[in-house]
Amino acid sequence: MTYRAPVRDIRFALEEIAAMDSLKATGAFPEFSSDLTPAILDEAGKLANDVLAPLNWDGDQQGCSLKDGVVTTPKGFKQAYEKFVEGGWQGLQFPTEAGGMGLPKALGCALMEMLQSSNMAFGLGPMLSFGAIESLIEVGTDEQREVYLPKLISGEWTATMNLTEPQAGSDVGALRTKAEPNGDGSWSITGQKIYITWGEHDCTDNIIHLVLARTPDGAPGTKGISLFLVPKFIPDEHGNPGERNAATAIGLEHKMGIHGSPTCTMEYAGAKGWLVGEEFKGMAGMFIMMNSARLNVGVQGVGIAERAYQQALAYAKDRRQGRAIKGEGPGPHAIIDHPDVRRTLALMKAKIEAARAICFHAAVEADLAVHGDDADEKAWSKRREDLLIPIAKAWSTDVGVEVASMGVQVHGGMGFIEETGAAQHYRDARIAPIYEGTNGIQAIDLVGRKLARDGGHAMNELIEDIRQTVEDCATSSNPELPVLAERLAPACDALEQASAWLLDASDEDRLAAATPFLKLAGDVTGGWLLSVGAVAAQRMLKEGSNEAQYAKSRIALARVYAETVLTSAPGLLGDIMVGAEPLFGPGEAMLESA
Repeated sequence: MTYRAPVRDIRFALEEIAAMDSLKATGAFPEFSSDLTPAILDEAGKLANDVLAPLNWDGDQQGCSLKDGVVTTPKGFKQAYEKFVEGGWQGLQFPTEAGGMGLPKALGCALMEMLQSSNMAFGLGPMLSFGAIESLIEVGTDEQREVYLPKLISGEWTATMNLTEPQAGSDVGALRTKAEPNGDGSWSITGQKIYITWGEHDCTDNIIHLVLARTPDGAPGTKGISLFLVPKFIPDEHGNPGERNAATAIGLEHKMGIHGSPTCTMEYAGAKGWLVGEEFKGMAGMFIMMNSARLNVGVQGVGIAERAYQQALAYAKDRRQGRAIKGEGPGPHAIIDHPDVRRTLALMKAKIEAARAICFHAAVEADLAVHGDDADEKAWSKRREDLLIPIAKAWSTDVGVEVASMGVQVHGGMGFIEETGAAQHYRDARIAPIYEGTNGIQAIDLVGRKLARDGGHAMNELIEDIRQTVEDCATSSNPELPVLAERLAPACDALEQASAWLLDASDEDRLAAATPFLKLAGDVTGGWLLSVGAVAAQRMLKEGSNEAQYAKSRIALARVYAETVLTSAPGLLGDIMVGAEPLFGPGEAMLESA
């Protein structure tokens, strides 16, 4: 159950595929340099490898406990969190004037991947704080930023996101939590929230809850919702935890996985809170947090897949069974020498690299959307970021589940035994396609908003970039790259055809096609970015890089992906373009159990 942060793979995805170094020209990150990137990744890797990874299995087995409203996290979590704070890691991607390191969001994503790989239950705490910080920076008051941001960015305090209620899951507009004015600028918050990640814990001396609630004049639905900051302890005049607020954890969820993460039922019994942003604009403020969380949950999918892959690879090298065709000696041979096992491992690795590239590409464009050189560049990057976010979240978390499942399969019967740890990765991974907007909702967002709102303009820009990479591969002197072009081109054609069909489809047909379309978009985008990496790897070979073997491995991974995933992409057109008729035409009888 060992884990080593894949620093070289992360660097390649950041620098050669996502082009993170292009952010230097913006002048927005004065502390950012090429020399700093490996130093940051190496130090983050040490935290992940040496501090967090050893706690993962024990944290899963021990879980959290709740007594008298106080949650105790698994043994070692509090000490590990102290080391996380000592390193200043929570502030990595936030402005220096707010107490952060002032580095790009893509580096923050790289850190997040390592946290999630090494200990997903632990990593959920910092992940939620990332989003709250972004929300306060953008829509918080000056006083809120002054009091709360330094503590949150340092990691001294953590933050949560409170949306879901027992009767209101994805339908946030059905929430019943109410907020009534106290007459002094504060509000009294009353209601119950469920599934609140790190809603109560013993790792910090204060927790800041961002809570959606409806004010007395709030209209029904999402338009009447406002966002409130509700601290566990109300800060005193010196900014230290003071009066205990009426915000209490009254239950811990008993979950399939992430047992080390305290997922709480929170009760607000007239808790004192303060409005964040404008009244009735709560969803806008919460979506700042949600977009941050959606990208980081996509990275979480990458992280848990990487952890599952590393364990499966180690097991395949160690487990000896049967005689392999190319095995040396009489056997038994390591199962990694059997072609089917090797194919499984290669596909796992290729999908991880594709998902990583999608997430990092989205992160770089998110920074360029804010700090680009001119309005046109910012607008282009914003369109690309918006298009990629649902793909990054949904496709990458589906990859997380798929790769974790494949990891269990590589272990064979031992994968079904808890002691090996392979099952934990699968159990942990399974939540990621569900929270922060289910993957079905991400698919609906992709086809209903991101594709349709500009007549397909953002998608057409993506397709143009893919076609350019097809040309780059087709004209390469490396015989492996034209093969990539032969696989990527028809996959891109399928994406273009599906996009055009959806733009003319009825609402019902568009919704029925949403999930297979997102899969197609993710499959093709992942293949494109791996091909971008293959072009970069070929450049490394031509320049006589001392990492020739690594460069060749990147081309080989792109080839595996092209031959297994891209060749199947056009087959998704049937699933997309059949529409809703087969689902609703037969009526309810089709779904009944005989």
